[in-house]
Amino acid sequence: MTAKMAISLTVNGEEVETLVATRTTLADFLRQDLQLTGTHTGCEMGACGACLVLVDDHPVHACLMFAVQAEGAVVETVEGLTTRRAIADLQSAFHERNALQCGFCTPGMLVSAYGILAAGALPSREEIRDALSGNYCRCTGYEAIVDAIEQTARLRHEQEEQA
Repeated sequence: MTAKMAISLTVNGEEVETLVATRTTLADFLRQDLQLTGTHTGCEMGACGACLVLVDDHPVHACLMFAVQAEGAVVETVEGLTTRRAIADLQSAFHERNALQCGFCTPGMLVSAYGILAAGALPSREEIRDALSGNYCRCTGYEAIVDAIEQTARLRHEQEEQA
């Protein structure tokens, strides 16, 4: 018999209270229990970045965290960022720059990019590359992704200066 534990957390702005098997990863909980399939499972070792989510505003590999460890936390997935339009400009830039092809890595890349840009500074291309070092993409070669993030950062910076 699998041990279960009661957890309470906020996911994409919604309070969630449920029983979860103690060995269930946060990625599996989000995908299987909550049907939030934007969180992908790739390597399941924290190396590819496909499973990135925000936990209390910090990017976290959901494949390396048990759901029970998220007790009391605020979790936001790519669906939550999309719903509140926090990444609409990034999604548009990814599309314009052809920074997505198969799309498997895209949710994790968008969560990473959100984390980079949430700091509010204007990151250099090297800083963007460094921040993406935990994300693996086989299709785009990264230049288009870096271009899209740089474009979004520049536009946000210009908008802040005009405000």
